[in-house]
Amino acid sequence: MIIKATTKKVLFLIPFIYLFIGIRPGFSQNNAIIVLTGSSDKQLSFAYGEIKKAAVDKGYSVKFSKTMDSESNNKILVKIISDSVSAVKIARSDYLRMPEHFGWQCYSVRIKKEGGETVLYILSGDKTGAMYGGLDIAEAIHLGTINNLSESDNRPYLERRGIKFNIPLDMRTPSYSDMSDAGQQNIPVIWEMEFWQQQFDEMARNRYNVISLWSENPFPTLVKIPEFPKIALNDVYRTKVKIADNFSHNGGGYLTSDMLKNYEVVKKISIDEKIAFWRKVMDYAHNRGIEVYWFTWNIFTYGIEGKYGINDRQDNDTTIAYFRAAVREMVLTYPGLNGIGITAGENMQGNKSKYSNEQWLWKTYGMGVRDALNKQPGRKVRLIHRFHQTNINEILDAFKTYPGTLDLSYKYSIAHMYSVPAPIYIKSYMNLFSPKLKTWLTVRNDDIYSFRWGNPTFARQYILSIPEPEKMVGFYMGSDGYILGRDFLGKDNILPRPLIIQKQWYSFMLWGRLSYDPYLKDNLFLKTIESKFKNTPSQSLMDGWSAASMVFPWVTRFCWGDIDIKWFPEACTSDKSFKGFYTVKDFMEVEPQPGSNISNVIRWAQYYRLNRPDSLISPIAAADTIAKYANLALINLKSLPQRKINSSDELDLTLGDIEAFATIGNYYAEKIKGACSLALYNFYGLKKDQDEAVQHLISAKSYWTKYAYIYSSQYKPALFNRIGFVNIPQLIEKTDQDINIAITWHPGIIKEYKKENIIYP
Repeated sequence: MIIKATTKKVLFLIPFIYLFIGIRPGFSQNNAIIVLTGSSDKQLSFAYGEIKKAAVDKGYSVKFSKTMDSESNNKILVKIISDSVSAVKIARSDYLRMPEHFGWQCYSVRIKKEGGETVLYILSGDKTGAMYGGLDIAEAIHLGTINNLSESDNRPYLERRGIKFNIPLDMRTPSYSDMSDAGQQNIPVIWEMEFWQQQFDEMARNRYNVISLWSENPFPTLVKIPEFPKIALNDVYRTKVKIADNFSHNGGGYLTSDMLKNYEVVKKISIDEKIAFWRKVMDYAHNRGIEVYWFTWNIFTYGIEGKYGINDRQDNDTTIAYFRAAVREMVLTYPGLNGIGITAGENMQGNKSKYSNEQWLWKTYGMGVRDALNKQPGRKVRLIHRFHQTNINEILDAFKTYPGTLDLSYKYSIAHMYSVPAPIYIKSYMNLFSPKLKTWLTVRNDDIYSFRWGNPTFARQYILSIPEPEKMVGFYMGSDGYILGRDFLGKDNILPRPLIIQKQWYSFMLWGRLSYDPYLKDNLFLKTIESKFKNTPSQSLMDGWSAASMVFPWVTRFCWGDIDIKWFPEACTSDKSFKGFYTVKDFMEVEPQPGSNISNVIRWAQYYRLNRPDSLISPIAAADTIAKYANLALINLKSLPQRKINSSDELDLTLGDIEAFATIGNYYAEKIKGACSLALYNFYGLKKDQDEAVQHLISAKSYWTKYAYIYSSQYKPALFNRIGFVNIPQLIEKTDQDINIAITWHPGIIKEYKKENIIYP
């Protein structure tokens, strides 16, 4: 096999480097040759490296050569072309069907057979598309499907596909997620170049092309400002004070006097070295076709409070001058910065200040970018204004003279992407967006922190349900309640700790690949699972995994807590300032997710006994659906190897996650049914309904006990910044509380379904 890659600058002009891959003894295939150019382009070099690695992993012997001589009679020649002029020239000269798309990230696959030689062409208009085409080749070699490639024309369904990363830079410049175990553990991690290299490599493989880095005030850690020379921070600090679970959910108070008195230096590094580090990080991202954006919340003055008279007051002109200069220097310091995202909250004073929120944001971020662009004419800096705690008219008025692209950003599923696949919240805003004023979708996963998720049907449906894609810039996906750095929840002995994107490889593959092309066949994912877990029944694993992964989307539809502090399905809990653990009474009263078409339990109970017709899904039917998925997962597990407890093998850990999903699914099914029976008893006083409620809740407790065993065999208790400290085994006592609630319940405690004001005799 011969693979030949060309770019506009090197096409037909430089000597080729030939990479000979000979089949090792025992293989029946003919000898193969992969031919690469000497191109120094980093994106194409990455694709070449992936091709070579796939070949080596399949057992080929490899060597370089400068001649095309080969004893192989059966050859496949692959040409990768990365500019439209050369692609058109090749298509014409080789009598190929012309590519349909030459835009950003587009590529076409063309196939031509001549005698005993097959030529595979990757024709692209840019390097990113060429890289993606090369990655397709590497994947086909790895999966053993190289001879089954067919002609295709590929372009992104969603142009920008990103990761939302709350970044714990330093205790002095925190993110929203720092007040957690994962936040503290990952402070040293994000200063590792190896981490970012692995992160961006994985992102490119899965077709992500945006990294958004979120911090309350990153500037003291990232830039030097001539007007405020004493603000830039050397070194990286982490507190030695034990983090508590009583920090503000609005970002305030994250740097206390105790922290400043008791800290450790986790990395000795000057501000100049920090700047060099982040330039290198951004360069590496660009070398994988990834854009870089920094996001802030406002107004936070961590790392600068008290210096030069700066504080977080919106009418402080010195504070405004600082942020304007900081934004200017951020743009000037980092040529690899593609844009900045801003928030009109959580610490802004609105009409209480002489400057409105939007006036303040314009005076700082808008004018800061403008100042930088005056010094760097032609530079493009995209500004993303979150559609959060503000309104469209104020944004457009304040930023009407912004010298670049202005986008909006909307919380698409609020905090729970694993719920309904077509959230309804954006519908009333769609008329505000247009192909000229587009919006990003913030896709928040504050549902699943521990387990490996994977259901291609749900991901595909979610992506295809996004309304009017022509009005969308793209999305960024991530959590506020967890850090997408390295995983420290696992009890396994894997060192160094795996990246979240590596641990959750299947989930990230599904969301990334399907948002580039939602029409990808499931066979690609099946073959990938088969390759990942050799000698394992791959169809049973995929089917069980898919079924288990539908448990939380259905549970969260039934029990809807819109923001992250209101609902965490891994623990049936919320932050203690809201409800804490959801009891069976809470399950009777909670409202299902808007757009789920599921009935509230109290409403259902009133309709049920009066035999009233209802167009909504009953909570019993929802419980049966959850149980169906849970039991499908357990049935498929019977066809798979038995999980080894305390194993660090990825298959064992994946099987444990599937079993955990299924077991807590059965817990929720029983608890919902218990809530339904108790609601009937509440309204109609039949003892048999109370008895049924008690039995369902006893069954629920048995499932929670098993769930706690499975969970604790793989994961540690942990402090999460949005939910608090979570210890699954300790919550067994809460399931006893549910049983006691049912035993001591009296009819009439709940009077009526108040939302619709339905009153029945």
